[in-house]
Amino acid sequence: MRKIFFILTCTISSTSIFAQEPADALRSSWIISSGTARQQAVGGAMTSLGGDLSAAYVNPAGLGFYKTGDFVITPGFNLWRNKSTYYGRTEQDKKNNLSFGTTGVVLGTGTNDRKKNKGMAVAVAINRTASFGSNILYRGSNTQNSYSQKFLEEIKNDKDANSVASNYPFGTSLAFNTYWIDTIAGGSSGNYQFQSRATIGNLLQENTVINRGGITELALAFAGNSRDKFYVGGTIGIPFLHYEKEATFTEADASTNTANKFDYASITENLTTNGNGINIKMGIIYKPVEYVRLGLAIHTPTFYMMTDRYNASVTTNTENYKGSLTQESGLFTNGNDAEFKYWMVTPYRIMASASYVLREIEDVRKQKGFLTADIEYVNYKASSFSTDPEGDNSQSTKDYLKSLNRAIDNAYKGAFNFKAGGELKFTTIMTRLGVAYYGNPYKNLGNGEKGNRFSLSGGLGYRNKGIFVDLTYVHTMGSDVHYAYRLQNSAFSGASIKQTGGNALLTVGFKI
Repeated sequence: MRKIFFILTCTISSTSIFAQEPADALRSSWIISSGTARQQAVGGAMTSLGGDLSAAYVNPAGLGFYKTGDFVITPGFNLWRNKSTYYGRTEQDKKNNLSFGTTGVVLGTGTNDRKKNKGMAVAVAINRTASFGSNILYRGSNTQNSYSQKFLEEIKNDKDANSVASNYPFGTSLAFNTYWIDTIAGGSSGNYQFQSRATIGNLLQENTVINRGGITELALAFAGNSRDKFYVGGTIGIPFLHYEKEATFTEADASTNTANKFDYASITENLTTNGNGINIKMGIIYKPVEYVRLGLAIHTPTFYMMTDRYNASVTTNTENYKGSLTQESGLFTNGNDAEFKYWMVTPYRIMASASYVLREIEDVRKQKGFLTADIEYVNYKASSFSTDPEGDNSQSTKDYLKSLNRAIDNAYKGAFNFKAGGELKFTTIMTRLGVAYYGNPYKNLGNGEKGNRFSLSGGLGYRNKGIFVDLTYVHTMGSDVHYAYRLQNSAFSGASIKQTGGNALLTVGFKI
């Protein structure tokens, strides 16, 4: 009977795909600051400081300080290491890659007569606002559950073996057709029960995840100032998102028993996500007295139009029972990756800030430095998914995305981020230090959900005769969690991850 089910899977085609999970929403919103080397050196705090092209991505009112123009380019290099602990065992992996910070041009106009002073500035910039590049590896001895229980939960109300063999082509059907899960003896057509062939309670598990990509955002910004007292600005942001994930999860029988009908099983998933979106950033800066700057900025949610392309394969070795079998999702999709179009909305952000400028005078070359601090609120639970009118609008898809949005509401919460830094200026040379803390976006659901990030930064700057060069290093430490699978009806655990990373940035600019 099972052989017949296996043959049927090769002739039935299905394009249903639900690859989204709550972590996809968090990936696009729980991000650390990025910008020019100067901004990064002071912890990313730019809401009230201004005078830097990266203000286009934080508080565009800060562009109103420009009375001339700048051309800026910011190359960088990232180093990232993840140390993962899973059921008491610790592994580590690393990922290094080139990057870039805020790059572009800003043009400003204005006069030095404060009684009549009105000015404006426009800017066009591009920035890598988020980097997804990281490698994760963890292993452990799991005595509690199995990945296969995820498949069983998906078909808990499906008693038809033909349906199980063909209607879940990106996981459960592959597991069924390779005997990771199997029918229970004694069933009849349309009335089967299902079981796992894995040796639950005695499994060695391993998960490897390779992540690539990021978000690159084009910014079109403008700002104006009145009497060097009030500054207002806005940015239209056009982000381009690209994400690739290759993940392989394996679980193997920890015993030496060759007669228990299970040796190992693994599932490999490949996901590519591409999207583009739009957002608006608005802000104001007010100087109640010459040496104090107060800033407020609001970022609207980003509206993305997304496309996922996905494939999967499962290999199971049941020893003398059915041997080693492999099946790929391409058997159901004519050899093509499945494609799914949808919309995603990210959280809004609100930022408030204060800066104290040492010797605030018109000639910025004679300023002696500054202290600045930002506080930011991000409502991570406000992320949501919806159907694309040009994509799959079936009721099952709508129901799935509604349940995904409920899962996001249950998994995440609003959190505060804090950034602060300062600069001391010695004629043409500047020294800078900064710190940033990114709060926990997770609700405590009892499964170890907790995360935060902490950054320390420092840098040097040089300004002379219309040329400026800034060099910064940012060291980031953080904690996070990663789940290879989640179960509804059984206890499950994820890997706790300790992250350390470095980002070296060089900004070179010219007055124009």
